[in-house]
Amino acid sequence: MKRIVTVQRHLIETQHLNPDATGKLTAMLWDLTIAFKIISRAVNQAGLINMRGEEGQINTSGDSVKKLDRYAEDVIYNGMNHGGHVCCMASEEEPQLITIPDQYQKGKYVLTYDPLDGSSNIDANVSVGTIFSIHHRLSESGNGTLADALQPGNRLVAAGYVVYGSSTMMVYSTGNGVHGFTLDPSVGEFLLSHESFQIPRKGKIYSVNEGHSSGWDEPTRRYVEYLKTPEAGPYSGRYIGSMVADVHRTLLYGGIFMHPRDYRRDEHFGQGKLRLLYEAAPMAFLVEQAGGIATTGDERVLDIMPTDLHQRVPLVLGSPADIETYQKFMLEARA
Repeated sequence: MKRIVTVQRHLIETQHLNPDATGKLTAMLWDLTIAFKIISRAVNQAGLINMRGEEGQINTSGDSVKKLDRYAEDVIYNGMNHGGHVCCMASEEEPQLITIPDQYQKGKYVLTYDPLDGSSNIDANVSVGTIFSIHHRLSESGNGTLADALQPGNRLVAAGYVVYGSSTMMVYSTGNGVHGFTLDPSVGEFLLSHESFQIPRKGKIYSVNEGHSSGWDEPTRRYVEYLKTPEAGPYSGRYIGSMVADVHRTLLYGGIFMHPRDYRRDEHFGQGKLRLLYEAAPMAFLVEQAGGIATTGDERVLDIMPTDLHQRVPLVLGSPADIETYQKFMLEARA
């Protein structure tokens, strides 16, 4: 009989690998999984419970807020603000640091998250997801501070994402490899389906929005054109437009995911589009834990010290061989 491992069991077994573990991180991650189940149910029923469409507001990033964005935000906040695990939170949907109500104990962790990545696609039934990451707080006690949230990815203690698609899958790492769990709706549990998986050394898929190619730098354009030649493979282009879904496929099948600088977009000229805290750093952490590489094109994503809660960066991640080839194109252009 196949061994059945729930996410709770896996969290406890992983906790035992660290002799100094207190169980607080395990409890925090367990609380998060409950929030993910609630969001998954809402995503699956969105067309039946008036959860599609826009709420009528614009968030800090300039995106139109969908009804499911707000719902997912509220579920995570209300699920995590009272357990005594976090001192503060930061969300892609909120302009400022999220404080913990006075009546609740303040914990030793900081939670940052994108409650519903790819929500612009939800009305078309395209896969969407949640991204999260966890740091130790820097301050001693009490309410968390902005400095607690503005930490580089190389200090992460855990990160993960959830894909809400044909099935709901949670992928996470606490620094001991990357593990995937599929939600079994018949029992309401996330069950281990992908244990300690590694990204392939080289892939045959590239994932990038080529509609923005006129705004890329020259080496990036030349690299993508190279991928279409017989010399390179050729590669197949696959781009969903939901970061969680595109990165998830890249982790499983290998290849390269790109969100390069776009020099024609005035609102974030040359900065990149993805948020460092909520998207780039957590995904970079997972990709590196799976044996891959994540870079901005200039530097390792996990080494970037954030200066703003909504700082944007370019992002290129994927299989080691594919990223190394991309980096050669960038280096040749600078020579």
